Amino acid sequence: MSPTPRQGFTLVEIMITVVIIGLLATMAIPTFNRMRIASQDKAVYNNARQLAAASDQYMLEHGVSSVLFTDLVGPDRHIKTIQLAASEIYPEVYTSGPIVVTNVGGRRTVTFDR
Repeated sequence: MSPTPRQGFTLVEIMITVVIIGLLATMAIPTFNRMRIASQDKAVYNNARQLAAASDQYMLEHGVSSVLFTDLVGPDRHIKTIQLAASEIYPEVYTSGPIVVTNVGGRRTVTFDR
């Protein structure tokens, strides 16, 4: 009789595979989270930059020193829409100072200095 070929995997081989996948996941998940946070912060920073430019333009056009968010964003305004990246909260009033966006990702603050 000829020996039958080995079929399937042993428990040890499966356990080693699971451990290796677990180790790879523990290295990859923190990197993924850092990249997600950096991406959100860049999107919020870009929105703040657009709001700063729109508020400067509005203040120059109307000769005022502050402007409301609702005067800047809307279908017939300087900015059509603001896409939220991380449930952030934008200021209601804009002046010539820095723009501070709060509650980015539920815990961070992003500041755009003009």
